[in-house]
Amino acid sequence: MAFFPHLLLALLEGTVAAAVLALSALGLSLVFGVMRVVNVAHGEFFMLGAMLAWWTAKMMPGGPLAGFLAALIVAPLAVGAIAFLTERLLLRRIGYDPEATIVATIGLLFVIQQLALSVFGADAKPVAAPFSYRIAFPWFGFSGYKLFVVVASAALLLAVWYVLAKTRFGLLMRVTQFDRETATAFGIPVNAVYSAVFVAGAALVAVAAVLIVPIQQAHYLMGLDPLLMSFIVVIIGGLGSIKGSVVAAVIIGMADGIISMFFSPTLASIIATLAVALVLVVRPQGLYGAKTT
Repeated sequence: MAFFPHLLLALLEGTVAAAVLALSALGLSLVFGVMRVVNVAHGEFFMLGAMLAWWTAKMMPGGPLAGFLAALIVAPLAVGAIAFLTERLLLRRIGYDPEATIVATIGLLFVIQQLALSVFGADAKPVAAPFSYRIAFPWFGFSGYKLFVVVASAALLLAVWYVLAKTRFGLLMRVTQFDRETATAFGIPVNAVYSAVFVAGAALVAVAAVLIVPIQQAHYLMGLDPLLMSFIVVIIGGLGSIKGSVVAAVIIGMADGIISMFFSPTLASIIATLAVALVLVVRPQGLYGAKTT
């Protein structure tokens, strides 16, 4: 292929990566923005979502489409339930202390990882796409499912924006994020808001895993890359900024697609890491983050 077909393919692949990355990073950004804690086990929630998608698709009769639709229900609910227990039994008991939360979720990371290894095994788990339609371009065919991933991710991002901007729960989240003590004084159930946000962040990353697992096989070690990339996106976009996370995910995803196509995936990772360092030096609060005083 000539340059333009290669560029088009890189842009398409980068769009898919950006869509899934935006969902993954959004969950992490929500948790930090409202609760002011960093969930280091975020990538393991992604891995659990992928593993549960494989298990659900395997157990569900009716073909790949039925298994995929069931996984879209089972994986977020199951991962959300685990997140709920984590918030109630772990984070709440340590008072949402930022430093203690990092240590606690690092421990949770290893627990979930080893449990997944014991239950699901070490082999990579392939999951069939719900449909195999391909879009014919003049130079190549492109998976229709990958474009579906982009559309589904965009729809979920819009839904999250609507909840945050237009609903009472979104208002409660913003008030709690701004000042916990004031929110408590006005009778807002802060602990309930924290619990809902933590569950929502885990459910979002589980949905991202279900969407990506027909493209990338499920594996018990697959949580590291989503965790690191989500941190990169959140740092570049601005800690706690939903808009910043989406914009940074698009930039990183598109850059990764283009650089990986014309150079190498390793170079793409190096550039992403350098971008984080540059942002921390030039604009420590990120693209859309608020300055701390």
